[in-house]
Amino acid sequence: MTFPFNQAMREIIATRCAAFTRAPGATTHALKHAAVAITLVETDDGSGETALILTGRAAGLRSHGGQWALPGGRMDAGETPVVAALRELSEEIGLVLRADDVLGTLDDYPTRSGYLITPVVAWGGQHPPLRLNPDEVASVRRIRLADIAREDAVVFDTIPESERRVVRLHVNGRTIHAPTAALIYQFREVLAGRATRVADLEQPVFAWK
Repeated sequence: MTFPFNQAMREIIATRCAAFTRAPGATTHALKHAAVAITLVETDDGSGETALILTGRAAGLRSHGGQWALPGGRMDAGETPVVAALRELSEEIGLVLRADDVLGTLDDYPTRSGYLITPVVAWGGQHPPLRLNPDEVASVRRIRLADIAREDAVVFDTIPESERRVVRLHVNGRTIHAPTAALIYQFREVLAGRATRVADLEQPVFAWK
């Protein structure tokens, strides 16, 4: 499947997201709620394809500095996942979107570090101006949907510390780890019309803290 950046593709992705039924949410109160944005924009290489935005976290951050992640963070009191994801987009990379730019939400993902993450899929526009918050974001990459759709993009592995499979993404010479890898993997599956659950996929040990 190709992913040209146009209105027809937006409608296809919105339809796939609408057809996806979210799994029942976790009932534990021990997890802190967070939201991330899977933000779709046009590639910056002139190919006219659809890509998602990944941020390189600032090296000085207290947790997971230097790693690749989706824009997002902890939900404030009274916020919905959509409101929180859009707020974090604005705070981290200066991208201001509206509720009607949201195409859907995917399953909550519980992390080893104590968060329950809700991914929010949003249409970011053709070439939106970005303004990076240097305290949180060191860089931004646009990852083509065609690259995450490749058969060899998703890798499952085992580790002695867990019976669950670890998921990783290998894209353009970079390795993306869970939880981000798990969220993008489920989005990839939704694009293909598959309701694949990812809550049981493991993270690497360094991400457990």
